[in-house]
Order: sequence, then structure tokens, then C-alpha cells
Amino acid sequence: MRILTALAVLVSAAVHLYLWLDFARDDDVLGPSFMLNAVGGAVIAVLLLVWQHWVPAFLAVGFGLSTLLAFVLATTVGLFGVTANWTGWAVWVAAVSEVVAVLAGARLLAADNPLRSRLDP
Repeated sequence: MRILTALAVLVSAAVHLYLWLDFARDDDVLGPSFMLNAVGGAVIAVLLLVWQHWVPAFLAVGFGLSTLLAFVLATTVGLFGVTANWTGWAVWVAAVSEVVAVLAGARLLAADNPLRSRLDP
């Protein structure tokens, strides 16, 4: 499950890096946010693989939710003056990977529930 979550986060990060290289780097708002998404996703993916703790799973869920929410806002009401639509391979690959990151990350959190008492049998 950790590998699946890491791959999902990494795919979203790679799509955002591709989009940054394709067009977003020239935009004062999108450029930094797409690069932050790419770097943050890569860091979270590595953490998922090397740190057997609940924190990377929590970060993966937050990454997936925030990235997907930002795109939904951009397609509905606009975000920072940017409007988008649900067309193109990059949109769908990123959206699916973010949904997988949320679901797989939530499964990891459920398996290693940080709120569960360590004294439970």
C-alpha cells in the first residue's frame, strides 16, 4: 500500500512538473505553485518509502486532497484568476492519481492509526 500511495503522489508530482515545463513556469502564480507541487510530491513519495510512520500517509492524503480541490476550484469558480477545464491527458492522469493518493493514504492511516492506543491488544 505504501508503494501504491508513493506512486500515486509521484505521478501527480510528475504531471505538475511536466505542466510547469510546458506552460506554467511563465505564470507568476501557477509557476511557483506547480513547482511546489512537483517538489512536495516527490518528497512525500520518498518519505512514504523510507519512513514507516503515519506522517507520510497523512501528508499523501493532504497532498491529494489539496491538489484535487485546487483543480476543482479552478474548473468551477476559478482560482487566483485561473480557469481550467477537464480536458487533456494530464488533467485526467493527475486527477486519478490524486484520488488514488487520498484513498491509499487513508488506508495506510487506518492501518497505522496514530490515535489508537498502543496498549490495545
